[in-house]
Amino acid sequence: MKRRIVLLSTAQAFAACLLSSRAWAQQSEATMQQAIAKFTGGITPQIGKVQIGISQLVDNGNAVPIDITVDHPQERDRFVRRIGLFNEKNPQPDVAEFDLSAASGSAQISTRIRLATTQKLTAVAQLSDGSFWMQSADVIVTLAACIEVE
Repeated sequence: MKRRIVLLSTAQAFAACLLSSRAWAQQSEATMQQAIAKFTGGITPQIGKVQIGISQLVDNGNAVPIDITVDHPQERDRFVRRIGLFNEKNPQPDVAEFDLSAASGSAQISTRIRLATTQKLTAVAQLSDGSFWMQSADVIVTLAACIEVE
């Protein structure tokens, strides 16, 4: 009798964890999309022009190198104005925002970020004509960083 109770309790706990992790993943995606919408002023970005250089498999999420390049000239009348980097599962969905100008020379950013766990990253670029372009990358993190304990 005790074994059945233990098995039933374990199954219920597993089901509750599975359902809550699915809800958290959906909430994380929605939170990231809200941060992107705030960055773009509600304009839906087009896919393309932006390249994200990051390893698909990261051993340690504490300092992950990332390069963002936008295939667009940096000329006086045509240039990349801003680049935003967003993520699904870090405590804050907006990782960084970079302001550029025609004098920047090239639309390329190199930095290091912390990743809490395996997740999707999205980079969004705003061009001087007001258009927005984006690209996403999935990253698998084996040793997580910046986990908040509640």
